[in-house]
Amino acid sequence: MIGYALRRLGQAIPLLVGVSLIAFGLMHLAPGGPLAVYTLNPTIQAQDIERIKVIFGLDQPVHIQYVKWATGIFSGNWGYTFFGGRPVLDVILERLPATLILMGCALSVAIVLGLAIGVLGAVRRYSVFDTLATTGALFALSFPTFWFGLMAIYVFAIHLRWLPSGGMYEFGEEGDPLSLLRHLVLPTLVLALVLTATWSRYARSAFLEVMQQDFMRTARAKGLTERARLFRHAFPNAAKPLVALLGVELPFLFSGALVTETIFAWPGMGRLFVDALNMKEYPVLMGLMMFTAMFVIVSNLLADLAVAALDPRVRLR
Repeated sequence: MIGYALRRLGQAIPLLVGVSLIAFGLMHLAPGGPLAVYTLNPTIQAQDIERIKVIFGLDQPVHIQYVKWATGIFSGNWGYTFFGGRPVLDVILERLPATLILMGCALSVAIVLGLAIGVLGAVRRYSVFDTLATTGALFALSFPTFWFGLMAIYVFAIHLRWLPSGGMYEFGEEGDPLSLLRHLVLPTLVLALVLTATWSRYARSAFLEVMQQDFMRTARAKGLTERARLFRHAFPNAAKPLVALLGVELPFLFSGALVTETIFAWPGMGRLFVDALNMKEYPVLMGLMMFTAMFVIVSNLLADLAVAALDPRVRLR
């Protein structure tokens, strides 16, 4: 197991270096370059631009700039924002709790509902429930997240007035758990909708495959109840592809959080990315890309290790 973990870690490091190269290259290829907020401002003179380049070290060769930036990333110095001069890492960490709350709630809802729908669809194959669940999953996967968000705001916030349309707290109620819960309902359900459809389809396929195996027929022949066969024999074997799916779904969860946080004005990392893009805060954008890449790579690594722990054959590949 330790050898497998070291091999997977050795594969993750070059991937992270590749992401850093892409992020650094995108910054320099963007219109105006890394100083777009200054070069695109007609009130700033050319000599001021040159002085700013010296301050940020952009007068040096590109490879030296990359080495300094990458060294800073892995040593904790992620640079400073153009507006306010705040450390980029501090700005990201301020928004991280809001994103983790939203992602955690959406993922929990998706896993619980997706597993329940998928398992019931597999047990009641070709039933009315299975047909409706399959149709609903295809419907949820066919429409973009922002459409569901806008419809949810129109129905529940504007028409029915049951829930707030955006934000994290009501003004003056910062820190109130009930206010947080009311603001969390709509973005959680919208973000969890597509995830639930994905989990239900994968869970149905995984359980159908396991339930057709010889050991399940043997368990039935021994007189075990359907509940015992399902939870004692089918679930442990069907869990392996679902654990792997958890690592694969994280990039989608981040991208979905970006759209959802923008629609519902949720003060998380996704909203920070959009604001930084509009303000051409390239240090923040680069920091967000690296932070997201690290999170996704580590999560996929943990998912692979979990699959290897469940299935020892994976370690031999």
